[in-house]
Amino acid sequence: MATHGYEGGRLDLPFVGISTFGKRPYVADWDAIDADVAIMGAPFDFGTQWRPGARFGPRAVREASTLFSFGHAGAYDHEDEATYLPGSVRMVDIGDADIVHTDTVKSHANIATGVRAILAAGALPVVIGGDHSVNIPCIDAFDGQGDIHILQIDAHLDFVDERHGVRFGHGNPMRRAAEKHYVQGLTQVGIRNVSSTAKEGYDDARRMGSDILSVRQARALGPKGVAARIPKGRRVYITIDIDGFCPSIAPGTGTPSHGGFLYYDVLEILQQVARSHEVVGIDLVEVAPDYDPTGSTSILAAQVLLNLLGFIFHARGL
Repeated sequence: MATHGYEGGRLDLPFVGISTFGKRPYVADWDAIDADVAIMGAPFDFGTQWRPGARFGPRAVREASTLFSFGHAGAYDHEDEATYLPGSVRMVDIGDADIVHTDTVKSHANIATGVRAILAAGALPVVIGGDHSVNIPCIDAFDGQGDIHILQIDAHLDFVDERHGVRFGHGNPMRRAAEKHYVQGLTQVGIRNVSSTAKEGYDDARRMGSDILSVRQARALGPKGVAARIPKGRRVYITIDIDGFCPSIAPGTGTPSHGGFLYYDVLEILQQVARSHEVVGIDLVEVAPDYDPTGSTSILAAQVLLNLLGFIFHARGL
């Protein structure tokens, strides 16, 4: 039999092989998930109100993630003096939820099915969108999983109730989440400038339990101050819209908004939250790679997710 590589096994460089997330194993059978983390793509962007293209986000983020998969046993951070994502953290990629073109209800139901399968396996669900409407089925899947608090990193409040009959688009997810009896509050961070939500939406959000912070307010508080706004003991679901970042570093998105976060602004908030709270689910949405020929938006998304997972499992003692 022909050999594929060196005496010590394959070198398996980032540009070799199939682009699963972080080049982790692919699991096609959703009834056979055995892992600490399971990644699922949700390539749905029918909820967009302006520029489409986030349906290609999962593929782009997966490909970008191979940059960080050189086969090392975790990544040593000399600042924190810690090794993040060592081999003891079992991560798999379960592929994408099936999307039925033009059918939001069926597509969202298929996304929820995937998240439920991950939760049933006892793994941490990480969903790559897709537009922000994919958060709606992700949160639906947490019914029966106990109370959760939502941390949203975003330029937009996404708290529209209904607009011309639309209730499940990418301007609605935080409103739909706040209506759930098991969602015990939202911390919405990065909200700025002209938004998708009118003043009454902000009033409703605060009335329904939201704590809303702009980029400037979050910077004034600092990462520890932002994390401290989340009540102690709350189990946290994190939803990251890539447009929460400044388009100077994340132009590949449908609704860019200047004045956003830079990399360490968000990274340090996430690190503090992972240290202080149990993180029970993650989605990262609105990467639309065709608007960024450099690919840096997808790299940013992959890097944020991998670092966040490292923080979470380091805090768990793995």
